[in-house]
Amino acid sequence: MARIVVMGAGLGGMSAAYELRGTLGKGHDIMLVGVGGRFGFTPSNPWLAVGWRSQDDITLPVADYVGRHGIAFNGSGVARIDAAADTVVAGDGSAIPYDYLLICTGPKLAFEEVPGTGPENGHTQSVCTTAHAQRAWDAYREFLRDPGPVVIGAVQGASCFGPAYEFAMIVDADLRKRKLRDKVPMTFVSSEPYVGHMGLGGVGDSRGLMEAELRQRHIKWIVNSKVGEVRDGEMTVVEHDAKGQPTEQHALPFKFAMLLPAFKGVEAVAAVEGLCNPRGFVIVDKHQRSPRFPKIFSAGVCVAIPPVEATPVPTGAPKTGFMIESMVTTIVRNIQAELRGEAPDHQGTWNAVCLADMGDTGAAFVALPQIPPRNVTWTRIGKWVHLAKIGFEKYFLYKMRNGTSEPIYEKYILGLLGIERLKDAERAPSG
Repeated sequence: MARIVVMGAGLGGMSAAYELRGTLGKGHDIMLVGVGGRFGFTPSNPWLAVGWRSQDDITLPVADYVGRHGIAFNGSGVARIDAAADTVVAGDGSAIPYDYLLICTGPKLAFEEVPGTGPENGHTQSVCTTAHAQRAWDAYREFLRDPGPVVIGAVQGASCFGPAYEFAMIVDADLRKRKLRDKVPMTFVSSEPYVGHMGLGGVGDSRGLMEAELRQRHIKWIVNSKVGEVRDGEMTVVEHDAKGQPTEQHALPFKFAMLLPAFKGVEAVAAVEGLCNPRGFVIVDKHQRSPRFPKIFSAGVCVAIPPVEATPVPTGAPKTGFMIESMVTTIVRNIQAELRGEAPDHQGTWNAVCLADMGDTGAAFVALPQIPPRNVTWTRIGKWVHLAKIGFEKYFLYKMRNGTSEPIYEKYILGLLGIERLKDAERAPSG
């Protein structure tokens, strides 16, 4: 019997716990360790931040649901990993030994890298967590009483650009519904070299499509930029040229601002010598395993992935839910192989498949593989994407409530897109 600890109770961690139980059966101990007692569906946070969802709509109590499937839960988080002793020390002080450790923590939000950003100690909002999105909704309601300029975007070093575009479009749609859009100048700010880069080097004609969408909605943009500092009601944004040299400085006033930060590894993970890169992201091989610690695997945003390309202002590579699901399945199948006495040989596919909501329409991006050149590059915009994202939210929360271990991203998104060549490319052997 193996003791398997899953660190992180978000999209990756919950999926991993359920897939481990569904694949390995009941003969092994599975412990899920998270921070707090509730799972939140992160992709719905932009809706929560404008009041289109409540916390109860997109969260659920972890212990109540995983316990039905024989998965233990500790909500105190992990204070320390003792990799030499194959043990994690939880936030409540308890020592939890493991035969395998799956790190699925997500990132630390590095607001401190840009002065004045962040909802706790700064002047900008965030949609990175459910708590942040709820706080953004509180600030947005106050803003609606006295509307004015809005700035939305992603700072230098950010790797998750999709939610910034989503939130800008959702705010635009919400303000139009409230008949307030004419009172709100909007600016989109990003470290991307151009609109629609997405940290992916662009996907098809994403540049043209996204520029057209911003233009149609009267949202100005400043790209290839760094946010220098944020003060109460104003931020400094510096544009750069193709060589990364500063060219023009802007002082942008705002009454409401949301900026996505750069990511780092969480402290308990980053502190393990030899486990991570300098930013604290877990280094893994093609089997999602640590080369230094063979009992440790990792999936999700906490995994070290190099940027798709060098950009004048630093950007990172996104990790979409489709990719995270592939990483999780890779880990589970490789652990299963080892428990059978076989060599682990399963490899994940790091592909980008994303449904981005825009309030009253949406954009679907498919990049197989994520790093160019690609077998498939596909981008579409339409109201059907908005409806599909709503359906996917319901589908994923159903999975979390019922402990389904099926590959939901492939079943739902690729099935919805109805493009067989995407499935063919996903399953095609590499090399």
